[in-house]
Amino acid sequence: MADSTAARLENVSLHYKEVTALDNVTLEIPGGCMVGLIGPDGVGKSSLLALISGARKIQDGRVVVLDTNISNQRDRNLLLPRIAYMPQGLGKNLYPTLSVSENIDFFARLFGHKKEERIARINELTQATGLGPFKDRPAGKLSGGMKQKLGLCCSLVHDPDLLILDEPTTGVDPLSRRQFWELINAIRKRRDHMSVLVATAYMEEAEQFDWLAAMYGGKVIATGTADEMKAEAGADTLEKAFIHFLPDSRSQDYQELVIPLLETKDEDWAIEADGLTQRFGDFTAVDNVSFKISKGEIFGFLGSNGCGKTTTMKMLTGLLPPTEGSSKIFGKVVDANNLESRRDVGYMSQSFSLYGELTVQQNLDLHAELFHLPADRKKPRIEELIERFGLRPYVDSPAEGLPLGIRQRLSLAVSVVHEPKLLILDEPTSGVDPIARDEFWRYLIQMSREQDVTIFISTHFMNEAERCDRMSLMHAGIVLDSGTPKELQEKRYAATLEEAFIAYLEDAAGKDESTSFENTDIQPETAAPVTSAFFSLQRMLGYAFRESLELKRDPIRLIFALLGSALLMFVLGSGISMDVEDLKFAVYDQDQSPQSRDYVDNLSGSRYFIQQPPIKSAEELEHRMKTGELTVAIEIPPGYGRDLLQNRHPEIGAWVDGSMPYRGETTRGYVIGMHQEYLAELSRETTGLSPAALPAQLELRYRYNQDFKSIYAMVPAVIPLLLILIPSVLVALGVVREKELGSITNFYVTPTTKLEFLLGKQLPYIVIAMFSYFILIGMAVFLFKVPIKGSFLALTVGALLYVTATTGVGLVISTFTPTQISALFGTAILTMLPTTQFSGLTTPVGSLEGGAYWIGQCFPASYFLVLSRGVFTKALHLPDLIEPILTLALFFPINTFIAYLLLPNQEK
Repeated sequence: MADSTAARLENVSLHYKEVTALDNVTLEIPGGCMVGLIGPDGVGKSSLLALISGARKIQDGRVVVLDTNISNQRDRNLLLPRIAYMPQGLGKNLYPTLSVSENIDFFARLFGHKKEERIARINELTQATGLGPFKDRPAGKLSGGMKQKLGLCCSLVHDPDLLILDEPTTGVDPLSRRQFWELINAIRKRRDHMSVLVATAYMEEAEQFDWLAAMYGGKVIATGTADEMKAEAGADTLEKAFIHFLPDSRSQDYQELVIPLLETKDEDWAIEADGLTQRFGDFTAVDNVSFKISKGEIFGFLGSNGCGKTTTMKMLTGLLPPTEGSSKIFGKVVDANNLESRRDVGYMSQSFSLYGELTVQQNLDLHAELFHLPADRKKPRIEELIERFGLRPYVDSPAEGLPLGIRQRLSLAVSVVHEPKLLILDEPTSGVDPIARDEFWRYLIQMSREQDVTIFISTHFMNEAERCDRMSLMHAGIVLDSGTPKELQEKRYAATLEEAFIAYLEDAAGKDESTSFENTDIQPETAAPVTSAFFSLQRMLGYAFRESLELKRDPIRLIFALLGSALLMFVLGSGISMDVEDLKFAVYDQDQSPQSRDYVDNLSGSRYFIQQPPIKSAEELEHRMKTGELTVAIEIPPGYGRDLLQNRHPEIGAWVDGSMPYRGETTRGYVIGMHQEYLAELSRETTGLSPAALPAQLELRYRYNQDFKSIYAMVPAVIPLLLILIPSVLVALGVVREKELGSITNFYVTPTTKLEFLLGKQLPYIVIAMFSYFILIGMAVFLFKVPIKGSFLALTVGALLYVTATTGVGLVISTFTPTQISALFGTAILTMLPTTQFSGLTTPVGSLEGGAYWIGQCFPASYFLVLSRGVFTKALHLPDLIEPILTLALFFPINTFIAYLLLPNQEK
């Protein structure tokens, strides 16, 4: 073991709100060797690795990595090129739509490799890991083991001095796990200076590491080699040694699990699966699976993540109808549409699926109600479960705050609340400590042996599978073999179940999958070390290129990005109109004289009005106005013609629908105008004289939009609206998506600066927004017949500055929104409201007051709206539009600066 130190932590603490992840940890990790952090989920392993990698910000204490204090931001940035970090989760640092080559190429760009170097490294790494034949395959379509190899390739592309692997083999099959460690060992032989730091929950895996640190409850409880730990604990396995080092409060009452033999029951089947097949499109998840499980038997389903275990379980429970084949539960055919078939089945899903905001008691009450437990049975049954599973101290605690082991107990209690005869458990003990796993199994054994409950359990832990009465080995949707653990070992002449499973896998996959890595030759990088400059064009373009590839591979998002604005333009341009025409009117003529008919003819001859059938009563007038059938109702009183001829000044009633004030006011003006025109014409006919002229005559003409058509105003106004909505939403989702998927970690642990990340994410959407701009202009000119009267160049320059500003708004919003849903709604609200209300769309900004005025002044849509309307309707040219163009140019640096300040370069 080398004398150097890979990392040193001094009094380090880390808190997630009220949860303590690390509690005053002091630890010195040796360098030049393979170091393992062991312990179940939730003990602080991942948090400690995130601190060492620089992905997470230090809260308390001091962390020194490769003799560099990473509390100092500048020193941390210089250190990042010497570290490689592979986060927890299959392919968590990968991009599913990118191919194997494209993923490696992206990481190589981030570390400054030129094109020739990138090609050489891709060929070298894929050849060494056996991924050479799959270079063009998308990462999302790789098996679990191949994803981990690709993740390793991406981590090794820059020849790091410290390789950090967070549970790299969790969920992969034993063969892929063995190949992964063979690859690591082969690389270490040729890079003896490289330190490897690994977190794992597999104790048998940790046996091969050079040095170990055991963790529990945010503390380091033991350190040393595996042999030293076992010797100190007086244990023959590392798992027993780990139990020995647990706090007394956790381990003092522990007793080793004993499983009594199951009484055999011939042909008394609880489950019968016959040729079950499940296809999703062209992908076959489960292929012709058949097996039988006896009543009261504990039957194990052993296989890696993604091999089809969960899909098979869903078909057995009726949650998913099979594509082919059938299954029976206690002799009854399982029907996905028959809820009655599920009453005898209890199902515990792989992830915690209860209601976190409800207490333990409330979760139990709810599920008792869902299964229609009788009132006289409900309370005694819940009390029985609380006592049996040791939940009494937690009955009033919210489920989301429970320790992992207690949550598993609660999930089991909920799944058996209706006393099912069959219990299906999907990886129920994944991530819990050995004591919690044994406690959980005691409950299963009690139900199996004492209550004759059949238990079907999936797992990828070998030591857990060995506890089952019988089991099936599953790989790539196919059952390789079934039998007792001992029978499976004997068939393969294997000393352990893991060796037997590997033998089955090698036969199923062929010799190509069992390649030895003894001759792996990954040469150390000869290029100069990567420095973390303030700005690298290559890294920025690397992010832009990768974002463009992801857009190209996602047809729905790409179509929405390219054509969404055009679709909305068609809807808004066709549907929004400020023109007030074709007003429906009817007359309640109580006079029926020639004079009243002349008055009606005057209205019906106007292009603004469409006459409807006459009104026959006051009640009909009220009804037709209320239903919206009429916009205007004219009421002519009895004796109107007589009074008019006798110059008695008769009155005519005009009822106008005022539910829409703007439309109502305009209609009122039309009615008054038509009425005055009728009076003038009547005066000429009866006296031969026109009405007396006023002292001054007003001659009104429209300077712009001479036809006074709203489409000439609305179409230029809709373009700014659409160029702010969709581009800003797409950018915000593009950044927040990385947060949700976890790939944002690649930004945290590579030399990429905040400016490179932000501009790289923004650039593809600027290009797409400009493409949308040209489509919108084409629609305006050719579809809506709205001509461009001014400078198209000035409008295009303004549009480029505008979409740069609007995508910048999306960047700013993405920095403080944690989910895609919040980003979508937040961006829509924060862009649409100011644009429609304060940017001059309907009311000029200069006419606004107070805060509304200043919002309009500070929003980019206000200035591009001036540009758009000016070019389309006022024939303005570049010199006339310098002020709004220069103002739009200011938004890019302002938005970028705000996003730069708000975007963290480490997880908090």
